Amino acid sequence: DVQLQASGGGLVQAGGSLRLSCAASGFTFGDYTIAWFRQVPGKERVGISCISGRDGRKYYAHSVKGRFTTSSDNAGNTVYLQMSSLTPEDTATYYCGVTRGGNQVCTLMTSSTLGLYQPDYLGRGTQVTVSS
Repeated sequence: DVQLQASGGGLVQAGGSLRLSCAASGFTFGDYTIAWFRQVPGKERVGISCISGRDGRKYYAHSVKGRFTTSSDNAGNTVYLQMSSLTPEDTATYYCGVTRGGNQVCTLMTSSTLGLYQPDYLGRGTQVTVSS
């Protein structure tokens, strides 16, 4: 079974940094993409970053590009989201999710601001709160 668990959330001041981790198991990384999503109450869950397991290429939503960096260990067992220059608008519950497929999946996941594309599997979230 696919299992995902996000961790590392917390309270941070605006301008600060935080690193989230996603422990992943139960699938072959090369056949999947691993993405980070975030959701605020009353809004759709949207994809903000993605790694293609096929070639390691990384994708970012416009809202986080240049501030957030995603990475993984070689086996894809742990995926990270390094967040910098945080603002109160980054306050959300963050999730990691996996979807079978490659680069096109990542493109779709990070291109929609309406939450149109959701992962095949989604882990429990971790709360990030950025104070002003």
